[in-house]
Amino acid sequence: MPTGRRRLLAIAVIAVLSILVASVTIGALRAEPEGSTLTGLPEGILGATALDALELRVDATGHNPNDIHLELDGKTVTGEVADNVVIYRPGNLPDGAHRFTAEIRSGGLFGFLKAGPGASRTFTVDTEPPTVQLSRPASVSSYRQPVMLRGKATGADHVTVGAQSAPTAADGSFEITLPRAPVGADLIAVDAAGNRSTTAIPAAVEVPRIKAVHVTAYAWMHEGLREAVLDMAREGRINTVQLDIKDEDGVVGYDSQVPLARQSGAAAGIYDAGAALRQLHEMNLSVVGRIVAFRDPTMAQWAWREGHQDWVVQNPSGLPYSSHYGAIAFTNFANPEIRKYNIDLAAEAAGLGFDGIMYDYVRRPDGALSQMQFRGSTTTPSVSIAEFLHESRDPVRDKGAHLGAAVFGIASTRPDEIAQDIPLIAEYVDYVAPMLYPSHWNSGEYEVANPNSQPYDIVFRSLADFNRQTEGTHAEVIPWLQDFSLGVNYGDDEVRAQIDAAAAAGDSSFFLWNAATRYHSWAITPN
Repeated sequence: MPTGRRRLLAIAVIAVLSILVASVTIGALRAEPEGSTLTGLPEGILGATALDALELRVDATGHNPNDIHLELDGKTVTGEVADNVVIYRPGNLPDGAHRFTAEIRSGGLFGFLKAGPGASRTFTVDTEPPTVQLSRPASVSSYRQPVMLRGKATGADHVTVGAQSAPTAADGSFEITLPRAPVGADLIAVDAAGNRSTTAIPAAVEVPRIKAVHVTAYAWMHEGLREAVLDMAREGRINTVQLDIKDEDGVVGYDSQVPLARQSGAAAGIYDAGAALRQLHEMNLSVVGRIVAFRDPTMAQWAWREGHQDWVVQNPSGLPYSSHYGAIAFTNFANPEIRKYNIDLAAEAAGLGFDGIMYDYVRRPDGALSQMQFRGSTTTPSVSIAEFLHESRDPVRDKGAHLGAAVFGIASTRPDEIAQDIPLIAEYVDYVAPMLYPSHWNSGEYEVANPNSQPYDIVFRSLADFNRQTEGTHAEVIPWLQDFSLGVNYGDDEVRAQIDAAAAAGDSSFFLWNAATRYHSWAITPN
């Protein structure tokens, strides 16, 4: 056979064999390989959170994972191999539809040949959160009143506030009724892809104007003292009575059912709380219950005897911290059981119908901090006190009462002396009640030469500090004012001067203090 013919025949044979081999290869590649499944895509539209966590996984069982070719929207991408699985993390993607493809390609001579897709999926990304327009809720005067929230959450599927949830209409509008005003809470709008937007809810509770006098448990049971206070109410001079729940001796004035109050002997049953509240409410008076929190000799002494030494403030030797209040007078504000005891009393009183709860002695003992130990404390005393008020807030509000804290007048300028940081405290209470008694200031404070003889000046100037430090919070400032004589004789004029100064500073509410529950009623203008 001529050489040319042999050459042509060889070329033809090679061509036929090449076609046969290529056909076999392509056929093998086009068949979807066993185990080349794609996983990792959740159902539905992918939101921002799901996209961040997205891992597309291609099972290469029975094949070389390095032969898996990946494409996203027609462009080659690279995954990583782990345990015969190819993993691809897209990361940020633009909103819209995307297509992901995984196919097997041969290596060697025919590596340019592509098989049909081993696996392919189309998915949609939507990372745009809903937009919210929230109408300001109507103000209410009590946490016992429900609040309706209205607004529009464009693109949202539903909105939530705490445990409450409501669907949105087709245009995004919603209404959600809350059992009480959620001061400091957020409304969260969620769309079908899980994208969320958070909107702060404006405060809806405004503590009504308070014109109050302090009444002890024993004074309430004294007909003359009680009637003198009620006469002030009948004349329109006061609209609120501050009635002690737990006093400076740690005595609980009514028959509390809080277990520790009963175990320690603190529950004295001096007055009938239900009867007192009914009488005062029938006169359209509000009632603020005062709880002396951490100055509590009854609980401190009982706890020490019962082996709960860490419930008591200690000195460096591990003995009870002694002060001018007594040898064992202060409980440990950092102790969970002590905190719970005071919060349980507050929540119980709010449930009984007290309109407000005010903590007094919500502080550390005065004196050198180096001489005190607060067992179990993990932070500074100032932060720990604020955390206690934070823990108290919802249990009290959930029972319908507002929450206040009595603080020292010096706390605005020297917070660490008694662990009362006003901006921190103001985050968790409805009002701060500074004790601005003129007799308690040193000469020259706020450039007032003799504060005790200049009641208007010292109250007006010190309130400016408290108003500044609570600005931007939901907390109001309601001062404690002096209606007793200490060094200077106080009568109607001196008491009235303090009330006028508070009003001039923008604080028309007040509490009057007299430990004996005897007041100069003519100092208060009826209205």
